[in-house]
Amino acid sequence: MKIAVFSDNFYPELSGISDSLVEQARELSHLGHEIDFFVPRYGKKDFAISHLPYEEIHISEGITVKRLFALPFPAPTKQGRMIVPTFLRWIHLSKKHPDIIHTHLFFGAGLEALVASFFLRRPLIGTSHTPLTEFLRYGPIQAKFLQKFALRFVSWYYNRCDFVTAPSQGILDEMKKNGFYKPSRVISNPIDLDNFFPAGIDEKIQLKKKFGLDSFVILYTGRLAQEKHVDDIIRAIAILKEKIPGLCLAITGHGDAEDSLRTLTKELGIGEKVRFFGTVSTEDHSLIYRAADIFAIMSTAETQSLSMMKAMATGIPPIGTRARGLAEYIHDDENGSLVEPGDYKALADMILFLYEHPEERRRLGKGGTAFVKQFSREKIGKEWENLYTKVLDQFNQTKK
Repeated sequence: MKIAVFSDNFYPELSGISDSLVEQARELSHLGHEIDFFVPRYGKKDFAISHLPYEEIHISEGITVKRLFALPFPAPTKQGRMIVPTFLRWIHLSKKHPDIIHTHLFFGAGLEALVASFFLRRPLIGTSHTPLTEFLRYGPIQAKFLQKFALRFVSWYYNRCDFVTAPSQGILDEMKKNGFYKPSRVISNPIDLDNFFPAGIDEKIQLKKKFGLDSFVILYTGRLAQEKHVDDIIRAIAILKEKIPGLCLAITGHGDAEDSLRTLTKELGIGEKVRFFGTVSTEDHSLIYRAADIFAIMSTAETQSLSMMKAMATGIPPIGTRARGLAEYIHDDENGSLVEPGDYKALADMILFLYEHPEERRRLGKGGTAFVKQFSREKIGKEWENLYTKVLDQFNQTKK
């Protein structure tokens, strides 16, 4: 099967969308399918921000990446790009003879996918990754009528697709409130279980030494953006600094909130308790997970959070907010714990409880490791293969 994938978010941008697209394509390639990406062209600076060489990513055999002209787009990663649509990219794609077209965002690349589907008469699958209400809350556009228009536009866009998926049900429910009606279902993003797995006791001790971390490590990884509410985690650390010996917070990732977060640690007098690692290498990324004891995420804008799922795969119990995708994937008292959004005192209480009850920490960690096995790259790859086949068959029957 030949699959054309359109997205305004891709490598090297720090993003769960980008990571999931690469993992999904790699597995589909292993299953014998061909994938053509139509994604933004990033500059040297964007690669440098992620500490990556300025060269094209090689994912697997049978996968090509076509970079399209794109303009800088405001994003917390400072790497945002939006493809400038010409509505003519379908001409190039026609030479590839795709069986199916998959669109992941509704900006420039998404509009190109819509036009390509129309002119090439191929089925269009859409995936919605964005909890638009949450992002609009922190965006530059605060006028209510513009926000309402944006929500209706997203539903209009995905109603042009033959089938729509999302990593969590909450995204689809929000779209349905604004006029979305097409067939849809939840499909998780794939989890890399090859590189994320539990560490032994001795390994964990050695890794803490390697990264200069103290004896009890709270971890956050991901974008440093306002909607991620990393400040709540820092405030919880401030409450616990005298209660937990050897407590420290490790933060990896970059974003436009980093300066304010560094300032907050100084104001709270916990500069020595918080380590900002920035964007780390792929190898160190998985190793820092294995060095940690608890994963904390207070974001209110997650459709799933690959960072949190990697924590589960590593056997680290996550503490997250009872909001959106986190509440769908963290099963309270089974594979992690949930607190209310913004309640950093409850976060501090839960961290303290898990510190004082290591057997509970291990139980939740094992629950998470067992839970994420159903979202392995292999299993999610087969789900996509089955969905593509089903949609293509239905489309061909309709044409007849």
